[in-house]
Amino acid sequence: MTAFNLPANGTYLGRVWNPAVEGPSVVTIRDDRLIDITGRQAPLVRDICEMDDPAGYVRSAAGVDLGPVSAIETNRPGDPAAVHFLAPCDLQSVKACGVTFASSMVERVIEERAAGDPQLAEDIRSRVAAAIGDSLRDIKAGSDEAAKVKAALIEEGLWSQYLEVGIGPDAEVFSKAQVLSSVGPLAEVGLHPISRWNNPEPEVVLAVSSAGRVVGATLGNDVNLRDVEGRSALLLSKAKDNNASCAIGPMIRLFDATFSLDDVRAAKIDLTVTGEDGFELKGHSSMKEISRDPQELVAQTLGRHHQYPDGIVLFLGTLFAPTQDRDAPGEGFTHKLGDVVEISAPQLGRLTNTVRLSTECTEWTFGISHLMRNLAKRNLI
Repeated sequence: MTAFNLPANGTYLGRVWNPAVEGPSVVTIRDDRLIDITGRQAPLVRDICEMDDPAGYVRSAAGVDLGPVSAIETNRPGDPAAVHFLAPCDLQSVKACGVTFASSMVERVIEERAAGDPQLAEDIRSRVAAAIGDSLRDIKAGSDEAAKVKAALIEEGLWSQYLEVGIGPDAEVFSKAQVLSSVGPLAEVGLHPISRWNNPEPEVVLAVSSAGRVVGATLGNDVNLRDVEGRSALLLSKAKDNNASCAIGPMIRLFDATFSLDDVRAAKIDLTVTGEDGFELKGHSSMKEISRDPQELVAQTLGRHHQYPDGIVLFLGTLFAPTQDRDAPGEGFTHKLGDVVEISAPQLGRLTNTVRLSTECTEWTFGISHLMRNLAKRNLI
């Protein structure tokens, strides 16, 4: 067991910054050693995810020993002279599903009705909860029963765009981050400086091939600016896609004899936020409570209606919606700079990041053109 808390029996696929090649290397773990398996057959994580048997390839691919995982996994990102972990995806589009759990769906309704004002949220929360409660928890999205609930809520004046995607036929799927912009374990995650009400969103993230085949899973933090999105759904991009606002990792656990999509469906995710002020927040999320099956979410994202030639990584949404007061009573939770966010699941390890402003995080400068030039220089393409 490493500091990433990755189970020893898994097949792992990830990326590190490799100073020796001045660029990223594709890596796996063998006997607690980090092995660079970058090669002409598969210079990218994307290439391995497109294979018929990604796990089989990763287990058998020739590689170079970079050293013990324990000596590398604690290296802080951003130092070009040190091997350090990156987000485990490369050319995949980064997509995310929202409002896939009943509890978080109610919180999105509250955000909307509070227009991004946390001081109004508690009163609205009590009134909406009294009308909705847990009645939506067991409703299958898009079902006839869901349609009846929708009609009843409209009648009571409680309908919302968030309820529409929460229990209606169409899921919310949005673009979370630009290709190669996601950060990995131990990196700083960024809040847009205009936000005053925000929180982490601990989620399972699927690795999906261009054919729509789920090949593995990892963890992610879909950093959420509640006040920005709450003011208007048209500000979703501003709320979601900022410098260092998307964290993924530590590594993709590929599907094999020890791990499958059924394990994802049963996954339990834990969250701990530890502040420099001594504040601690703990939360839990169970994938068993999701309102749409992960395979359905993949199908709504990728198919005949929309192709992704390099595949996708797909955030599945979160049950976690923090209401614990941090400062003033009734204002709930919001981040403070320096918060350490730990997201963990027994079969997927632990993703740890520290909260800063997006304007203070390391700028994203290594894009697709830089990656292609680097691979060409290394005679990999």
